[in-house]
Amino acid sequence: MLLKFIIFNNMDLGLKDKVIIVTGGSKGIGKGIVSLLAKEGALPVIIGRNKSSIEMVINEYEKLGLKVGFAYAELTSPEQCKRSVKEVLESYGRIDGLVNNAGVNDGVSLEHGNYNDFLESINRNLTHYYLMAQLVLPELKKNKGSIVNIGSKTADTGQGGTSGYAAANGGRNALTREWAVELLPYAIRVNCVVVAECFTPLYEKWINTFDNKDEKLAAITNKIPLEKRMTTTEEIANTVAFLLSERSSHTTGQLIYVDGGYTHLDRALNTNN
Repeated sequence: MLLKFIIFNNMDLGLKDKVIIVTGGSKGIGKGIVSLLAKEGALPVIIGRNKSSIEMVINEYEKLGLKVGFAYAELTSPEQCKRSVKEVLESYGRIDGLVNNAGVNDGVSLEHGNYNDFLESINRNLTHYYLMAQLVLPELKKNKGSIVNIGSKTADTGQGGTSGYAAANGGRNALTREWAVELLPYAIRVNCVVVAECFTPLYEKWINTFDNKDEKLAAITNKIPLEKRMTTTEEIANTVAFLLSERSSHTTGQLIYVDGGYTHLDRALNTNN
C-alpha cells in the first residue's frame, strides 16, 4: 500500500504588509501584539505617549530586522490622536487594522474616588477607543479592515476599588458589539479579546507592592483553572492576530476570553481530581 503524506506549512495569516495601529504598543500586552504582527510580516504602528519606551522597542525590532512604525500621541488628546493617524497615513498610505489596547487599572473607587477622577479614568480607558476607531474608519472602509479591542474581566467579575476601569471595560464590550452591527455594511469586523490575569510589567509592579508578593501571586494563579498559571502576552497576541486576519473572516461582535477559564469556569474547582 502506498501511503501519501501531506505536509502542512505553518498557517499563513495573510497579514503581510498590512498596516495595523496598536495603541500602547510599547509595553506589556501591546508589545506582545506588535512583536507577533511584525513576525507575521505586518507593519504594526505603535501609537502612545511614552517616547523613551517606544524608542527602546523600535530599536529592539530594528536589530531583529523587523519593521515597526510609530507615532507619538497622548491618547486623551483628540488633537494628538488626529495628528498621529494623519502621520501614519502620510508615512504608509493606508490603515488595515486597529488594536485598541492602551489603558490602565487606575483604582478609582466608589467609596474613596470622586467625580473628576472617575471621568478621567473613563477618558484614559474608553474614550480614545471610540476616537481612534472613528479616525481610522475611512481607511478601514476601503479595505474591509478589522478592529480588535482589548478588554478586561473586571467588566464581568468586578474587582473592588476600580469603578472607573470596570466601567470603561464594560463600555469596551458594548462598543465592540455596537460597532460590529453599525459596520456590517462595510464588512468591517469588530471583536474584543478579554484578558483576566496576564503577567505584564505593570502587573508585576502591582504584585511587588505586597510584602508577601510570592504568596499573593500563588493565591491568584491557584484560581486560574487551566494549568494554574497566568496567561502570557504571546497567547493574547495569537488571538488578536487571528482576529485581524482573514482566517477569522466570518467572526464579528465576539468577546473572546483568553484567560485560562478564569472568568467563566468555577474557580472553586479542584482540577487535581
